[in-house]
Amino acid sequence: MGSVKDYFSSLGTGIVSLLKGMQVTGKEFITPKITECYPENRETHKVADRFRAELHFIYDAEGNHKCIACGSCERACPNGTISLETKMVDTPAGTKKKKLDKYFYDLGSCTFCQMCVTVCPTHAIDFDNDFEQAVFTRSKLVKQLNYLPEKEEPAPTPEELAKAAAEREAKIAAAKAKAAAMKAAKEAEAAAAAKTEAGAPEAPMAEGQA
Repeated sequence: MGSVKDYFSSLGTGIVSLLKGMQVTGKEFITPKITECYPENRETHKVADRFRAELHFIYDAEGNHKCIACGSCERACPNGTISLETKMVDTPAGTKKKKLDKYFYDLGSCTFCQMCVTVCPTHAIDFDNDFEQAVFTRSKLVKQLNYLPEKEEPAPTPEELAKAAAEREAKIAAAKAKAAAMKAAKEAEAAAAAKTEAGAPEAPMAEGQA
């Protein structure tokens, strides 16, 4: 008798559980769908502006960027994702300056920590939210961010060359004058010391000294 009672009791519990499950299923069946239908909705899909997908250079309307090839982003990256190739160029002042040649970024090893963007002193790089970066080979994830040709340094004008030459001559003249003044001061100091030694009386001898 007890086994029959237990049977119907467990059967009733199972039916109640089944009805509860069907209730949840039925409720979800008529609930409006919120699943993103990607890629069908690619044209209308809105990605959050703060989503970090890929590092890129910030170019202005004339195709100029603000990177000064300081290497701060390369040193700050914890994964070695960024590598810079630089070159030395002549400036109108007649000095040498480091200039960016190629800026490589490995998207496959990027952790999107944004440390490179944070330390950049000129705000030359930033992250965009273009998340469609799937490729079939990892080599395609290594990208050159300065995709536009690097512009050559403008040729110095005759006025700039003359000004630079005058500044160099002024610095050379100032350095020579400073060196001559230091030399004269040392010579005067040495002459004064020699005169003092020549005019100083002999020290008295102590008792008992022959």
